[in-house]
Amino acid sequence: MSATRSVEFDVKDIGLAGQGKQRIEWAEREMPVLRLIRERFAEEKPLTGTKLVACAHITTETANLARALQAGGADAVLIASNPLSTQDDVAASLVSDWGIPVYAIKGESTDTYNRHVRTALDSHPDIIIDDGSDVVATLLKERADQVKEIIGSTEETTTGIQRLEAMQKAGVLPFPSIAVNNAQTKHFFDNRYGTGQSTLDGIIRATNILLAGRNLVVVGYGWCGKGVALRARGMGSNVIVTEIDPIKAVEAVMDGFRVMPMAQAAPIGDIFVTVTGNRHVIDGEHFKVMKDGALVCNSGHFDLELNLVALRELAGDPQTMRPFVEEYKLQSNGNRVMVLGEGRLINLAAAEGHPASVMDMSFANQALSVEYLVKNKATLTPGVHLLPKEVDQEIASLKLRALGVAIDTLTAEQLEYITSWETGT
Repeated sequence: MSATRSVEFDVKDIGLAGQGKQRIEWAEREMPVLRLIRERFAEEKPLTGTKLVACAHITTETANLARALQAGGADAVLIASNPLSTQDDVAASLVSDWGIPVYAIKGESTDTYNRHVRTALDSHPDIIIDDGSDVVATLLKERADQVKEIIGSTEETTTGIQRLEAMQKAGVLPFPSIAVNNAQTKHFFDNRYGTGQSTLDGIIRATNILLAGRNLVVVGYGWCGKGVALRARGMGSNVIVTEIDPIKAVEAVMDGFRVMPMAQAAPIGDIFVTVTGNRHVIDGEHFKVMKDGALVCNSGHFDLELNLVALRELAGDPQTMRPFVEEYKLQSNGNRVMVLGEGRLINLAAAEGHPASVMDMSFANQALSVEYLVKNKATLTPGVHLLPKEVDQEIASLKLRALGVAIDTLTAEQLEYITSWETGT
């Protein structure tokens, strides 16, 4: 651990800062909504005196969120939310060019990751921005004395929301948490368009395979799964969907996809993408019957979606075939299963994650959620909260303005009609 400009950090190489700054500024061009928020924050300083920890993918887009929070007066510490999602040049630039403490190294071990979580909590934050709720969980398990210091948290992943709701159900969530993931301007766009494109980008960069004509199995048909399925079909893949939710399964059928149990999909799939937020959705029994050369990857938050322990028991240690591609040879039949990106988020492990124009809205939600927590800290109750609808609509309006798109507004007569019961047809 070193210091530059009196900033503590743990990054791979501070000398990468110049390259990182260029890429951060390039991403900013595609993030007009966050730029408008940053400019307002710089004038109003709504976060002055706020200490903040952000556990996120350390990418060019996250860097621009950090800049907005800093402009608003926040004192932020950044750590990685996934061992393979850090862009080392971006981490270096945040430290060197903006004086923001960053603890993130691409490929960091689980022990290093956990150490960084604890180091971040050592800063005694008022607000936690979480991706997967690991920081909140560590706080509750190991730092009970710090809980009273927390104003609230924000959470941007489906997995993290599930964990927070479990905490709330168990009666152990002691502060308000904003479900950023559930904002319409987040999951409709980030999950669908961002995950859809970036997942296929990661697969193609890792393997250089042709998607057209392949059977591509999408495991889970939430917003992320819809995005992957839609984009894969556009690339010519024969898309198969597996689901546990009958409503989502019917929707997938009506959207024109084949739907079947994983047991049926496993022997016929060429490429498998998990996007469920659950564990072991591809298990040992499925690996056993896969085609020789089947490609398996995950675009959900944690690598537990794939039971890699079971796969290793079936195949022994893997052989690295190319960056982000490991070959497991099954001892039973000699078939090879290719795991991409160690089962971690393939769009960030092998590619650059979501395009900046998509993350513009997601991180606008994050910035405004932090402001909302600060402004309403005296009245918000413990538990999981949605960002108010008007904030969601403000973000969409800012995006439309940035795109140069105008929309209609209700006339007084129309407004009266839709808000009154007295006027009939």
